[in-house]
Amino acid sequence: MKSKAIFFLLASVIISIGCNEKKKVEIEPVTASVSERDMIEHGEYMVNILGCTDCHSPKKMTEKGPVEDSEKYLMGFDASQALPPVPENVPLGPWVLFAGDLTAAVGPWGTSYAGNLTPHETGIGNWTLEQFTKVLREAKFKGLDDTRPIMPPMPTHYAYLTDEDIEAIFGYLKTIKPIDNVVPSYQPPSK
Repeated sequence: MKSKAIFFLLASVIISIGCNEKKKVEIEPVTASVSERDMIEHGEYMVNILGCTDCHSPKKMTEKGPVEDSEKYLMGFDASQALPPVPENVPLGPWVLFAGDLTAAVGPWGTSYAGNLTPHETGIGNWTLEQFTKVLREAKFKGLDDTRPIMPPMPTHYAYLTDEDIEAIFGYLKTIKPIDNVVPSYQPPSK
């Protein structure tokens, strides 16, 4: 009887040790794969949250003030419209003037026009992601080296966007309706 008790005791100890022994489990790292659709939806979210349409989409005047013209979504300053003359009695420097639809601005830097962000060749249709990134990170006109800086009122704090955010914005912009619109060139201040 004593030997049976010792046997069961030893068996219990062995089973207990076996059950408590930790098994080495190999875990494969999981890489999150973002679908193209998810990326484009994130790009649309970023365009909306950053207010890109505030300057890059012409507006229609309503009883509530200027409202985005959805037919001209992100086409920049409407080149078929003339910018009204700058009133002579407005001192530029302490004042900056915006066109009524907010797509052009006149200030001490000169006159700047919001660019065409649609995938038409007159917009960003021929651009690469690297060019788009350079516009936002280095404030280079059309994302090309040895060009002028982008002009106010374009925010320069977009340089802090992540690579993923910039790629998503660019991906989204490539999916919107292309609009043929050659935006006027920046005009330096006149004397």
